[in-house]
Amino acid sequence: MPFVRIDALGTNPERLDALGRAVHDALVEAVGIPSDDRFQVLVGHDGTHSTLRYDPAYLGIRRDDGLVYVTITMRSGRSPEQKQALYRRIAELAHAYADTEPRNVFVNVLENEPLDWSFGEGVAQYAHSPAPADAPAPRGTASPSREG
Repeated sequence: MPFVRIDALGTNPERLDALGRAVHDALVEAVGIPSDDRFQVLVGHDGTHSTLRYDPAYLGIRRDDGLVYVTITMRSGRSPEQKQALYRRIAELAHAYADTEPRNVFVNVLENEPLDWSFGEGVAQYAHSPAPADAPAPRGTASPSREG
């Protein structure tokens, strides 16, 4: 179960929604999360009452006020190749869905363990149960199937 937060400067609800769809679709395609596993916080910053700060040329990438920060918290275990595919697909879909230049898509992945999730009722539902559908399979095995 990934939890996604997207912060975008100078945006509107339509662009935020498009960015949310882009990140979700990339997660489904690149790391195999279930299509109905969508938990997101989408935040627009107007630059007056709140702002995003960034270096316009860090690592030689030309950023501007179209910058979008994407933070994804998910269970640990994805391979470096899966993460690279995820970053690439998020940038591609953000461009296609929200007209956001790939150079302005900043992604940060935070990984954690099953005990770090509570879906409500004050219970860590994954603590003593089989792996959820989005859990990565151990290396060298097939991904778990999603049951009804």
